[in-house]
Amino acid sequence: MTSLPESAVLVLEDGTRHTGRAYGALGTTLGEVVFATGMSGYQETLTDPSYAGQIVLQTAPHIGNTGMNDEDPESRRIWVAGYIVRDPSRVVSNWRADTSLDDALVQDGIVGISGIDTRSITRHIRSAGSMRGGIFSGAAATLEPQEQLRIVQEAPQMSGRNLSAEVSVHEATITPAIGDRIGNLAVLDLGVKQATINNLAARGFDVHVLPQDVTIDDIRAIDPVAVFYSNGPGDPAASDTHVELLRAVLDDRLPFFGICFGNQLLGRALGLGTYKLPFGHRGINQPVLDKTTGRVEITSHNHGFAVEAPLEGPFDSPNGYGKVEVSHVGLNDDVVEGLRALDIPAFSVQYHPEAAAGPHDANYLFDRFAAMARENKEAK
Repeated sequence: MTSLPESAVLVLEDGTRHTGRAYGALGTTLGEVVFATGMSGYQETLTDPSYAGQIVLQTAPHIGNTGMNDEDPESRRIWVAGYIVRDPSRVVSNWRADTSLDDALVQDGIVGISGIDTRSITRHIRSAGSMRGGIFSGAAATLEPQEQLRIVQEAPQMSGRNLSAEVSVHEATITPAIGDRIGNLAVLDLGVKQATINNLAARGFDVHVLPQDVTIDDIRAIDPVAVFYSNGPGDPAASDTHVELLRAVLDDRLPFFGICFGNQLLGRALGLGTYKLPFGHRGINQPVLDKTTGRVEITSHNHGFAVEAPLEGPFDSPNGYGKVEVSHVGLNDDVVEGLRALDIPAFSVQYHPEAAAGPHDANYLFDRFAAMARENKEAK
């Protein structure tokens, strides 16, 4: 006879409590509670390094039915700080599955909770904003409520945190180009996803994934035809070193493409500010307008910060890089979703064109980057 799961409790920093069942590993975990709206793609969400430091709540009610496989992870491990689901699947029913989601959570030590009203929590966060939370299970579930709340309220805020060193590779790796080779591409790993590496290699780049603490001399040493900044967790205002490195890249006039965190860092390198969104964009169904074409794209998002910039017309870069324009805008809330420099070869988007998981409407951006790198190489 199978024993019932142990009890668990989710505690938010405003004192809100939800009691459910333990899911995954037992213990205590702390982080910023955020919600993801995708109805599929939970494996890609869990293994996205951008979720480091965050407790992810799935708004889709039924999670885990396709298990976990060895082909689709976006990185070397599960990165979420904790996991919240309503109804975990009791069986795995997919021919590609290698293990269950529950077993994968236990293997990577991810503390989770199930059996609670995830839609209610989502509505609460949408009203009150993202906040710190904690999941307590096993012996930790028996702590006094005030003690649990104290632990949550003493946890670090996401604002001001630099998490790049936690998710970046420690040694450089190379993925060879596929097809017509363009040259070496320097990828600063701030939490890069495997699908991004695959897309870049498929466009003809020898993809050199570099640790987040490299210098401009390290980048120049591989003789790159272009530079790419990846997605990643944390507050862009706490990444001054990466911003200064990017300014050196821009000064060298190397073609640059950044996604997600890379978009925020390009904004800061150009002299723009960044700010924290009330509850962020996380899901695979976000509408974005490409202002250069007038086309509306359905895109994959995972960001809690955004760039401050005027939406209309080109404007002068405060840091002297010429004219800049907002290239993409989120149609739900007018958040800046892309930047394009008009006088230097640099652009970025806030969302995820690698679409893992998600729609492939924005995959053309990798082609645009490859074309930019080729043109710059031929012009020399």
